Order: sequence, then C-alpha cells, then structure tokens
Amino acid sequence: MNWDDDTAQADQAADRLVGASADGEDQAVEAALRPKSLAEFVGQERVREQLDLVLKAALARGATADHVLLSGAPGLGKTTLSMIIAAEMGAPIRITSGPAIQHAGDLAAILSSLQEGEVLFLDEIHRMSRPAEEMLYMAMEDFRVDVVVGKGPGATAIPLELPPFTLVGATTRAGLLPPPLRDRFGFTAHMEFYGPAELERVIHRSAQLLDVPIDTAGAAEIAGRSRGTPRIANRLLRRVRDYAQVKADGLITQEIAGTALKVYEVDDRGLDRLDRAVLSALLKLFGGGPVGLSTLAVAVGEERETVEEVAEPFLVREGLLARTPRGRVATPAAWAHLGLVPPQAAPGGQQGLFGP
Repeated sequence: MNWDDDTAQADQAADRLVGASADGEDQAVEAALRPKSLAEFVGQERVREQLDLVLKAALARGATADHVLLSGAPGLGKTTLSMIIAAEMGAPIRITSGPAIQHAGDLAAILSSLQEGEVLFLDEIHRMSRPAEEMLYMAMEDFRVDVVVGKGPGATAIPLELPPFTLVGATTRAGLLPPPLRDRFGFTAHMEFYGPAELERVIHRSAQLLDVPIDTAGAAEIAGRSRGTPRIANRLLRRVRDYAQVKADGLITQEIAGTALKVYEVDDRGLDRLDRAVLSALLKLFGGGPVGLSTLAVAVGEERETVEEVAEPFLVREGLLARTPRGRVATPAAWAHLGLVPPQAAPGGQQGLFGP
C-alpha cells in the first residue's frame, strides 16, 4: 500500500462538493456543529447504545474506559464520537493520527506525556508505522512501553510505566489492521451510512445552529443528495444557504435546494460531475461495458486511481455500476438514471450481464 496515493485520493475527494473527506473549512464548521454528548448525537443508534453502556460501566467502576475502535467511511462521526467519549468520561483528549507517527519514539513521546484517564484519539490508525504499532501493543495491554537507548549490542531497553488511558482508534480500512492490534480493543464499532430521515435530523440541527431558515421539504431535498454522510449533508446545507441568501429570501425550500444543487452539479441521487462522467463514458462509449478500468479512466480524462477510489465506491453502492472479472459494467439503474435506453442484444447474440 502506498500511503502517498491514499493521501492524494483523500485530497481529490476533499475537492469535490460531495467528497467525504474534510478540508480546512469543513473542519472549522464541524467544530461548531459537533454534538457534545451521546444524547445529542444523531444516528448510529446501536453504536450509541453500546457505547453508552461501556462508558457508564467504566464510570461506575471508577476506571478508565476500554480501548475503542471505530471503523467506517469518512464523514460518519468517528472524530465526533471520540470527543464525546472524552466528555462523557470527564477526561481531556489528545488528538493525533497514524501518518504523524512514523517512529516508535514519536509514539513514546505522546504516551509518556498522557495524564491518568486521558483519551488518546488516533485517527487513521491503519497508517501507523510497524515499529510504533508494535510498541502500542504493550502500551494498550500493560500500560507500559520499553524505550530502547543506544544501538547495536550495547542497546538497553528501559521500561516506562504509563498511567491508565483510553485509546480511541479510527480507521476507514479496518481490514488493514493486524489481528494483534484489533484484539486489544475492548469495544469495536462499525459506523453505518445514515438513512434519509437521520440526515434530515442532522440538517435541521445544523441549520438551527447556523441560524439558517429551512423547511421540512428543503431538508429532505438536501438529505436525499447527501450520500448517507452527515459531513456531506452539512456541506451541501452551507452551499444551499449561500444560494438562498443571494438568489432568494434566505429560506431554504425544496425548490431552492433543488435549484441550488443543480448549479453545483449535484443531481437528485447525489452524483456529481465526475460520477456522471464515468457513467456517461461507460454507457455512451462502451455500450454499458464490460470495459477495463484503465480504458474507462482514459475516456473520462482522469487517473485510474481517481476513478477506482473516488468515483466508483459510491456508484457501486448505489447499484449503478458493477465490478466484474471482465471489467466495469453498467446496471439497468445507470441507464435509467441518465435517461438512456440500453442496447438490445443482437438476435442469437450473448445476453448482457444484467438482462437482455
């Protein structure tokens, strides 16, 4: 795995209005919109219920909470939940990320400065270096690390006792975590995509905090184009707010939301220009496929990694595109979404993958 490629893909996603990665503006707004407690947190009902039990049990015992692993797509609330965990436990929180810890010494410096009961939030934990990862095993299990002093035969390991702390790890790729690391988390939760009703609640709450007037139909219109992701819902809300302030009286209605998002090239299923370009090339140039990824990327004028990692996951999740051993294939839903009629198989010819 090339972590530079992973970072580049995240940057490309952040440039899109419907990208789930957060840029500087998103991070600043999210800080103001974040709920402060589990009771305020919208969605993820099962995770909230389970986490509430874990935290209340730890408080009743007078102990630190078990280590927590949160997995799921970007923008679903992993960072927010980590801050809520610290708030519910009445503890300070230290925030860092896997790419920032490239050496065991980096991790040792952070761990040795933790206070008792402090929450350490480690974002993108799957991108931590292997030496730091191995040091983390002992720190999580025994609250101790061995600091190596010197090199070669004369090197000595000095044990360093750590105060009890809670590690909250977040990852978008839980499968990349080695089993020894996963096994040391006492509580593991997978964050699911949000339903339209949950996103409407998120939008109404954010609109109230941002002092943006919005009606029920307007919130529903934005929610339907938010890809099941609160971060995208909040971003679309801000762009629709801008449109409503400039082109209307400031109130976000269904008509205003739909018109605004048309200006920003986000259609009624949440597809943007890149998504539609991929589908359009697949349907119009290659008859719905199958076509190889590299060929499709050239036709769209994008890098292969951009098509595969940025555009395709949502198209596959929406049932508009399928990845097959023979290449990428459009589904009937893709033809219908672009208002095109799929070609009929020639008499006596081979049937298509998804129908005649």
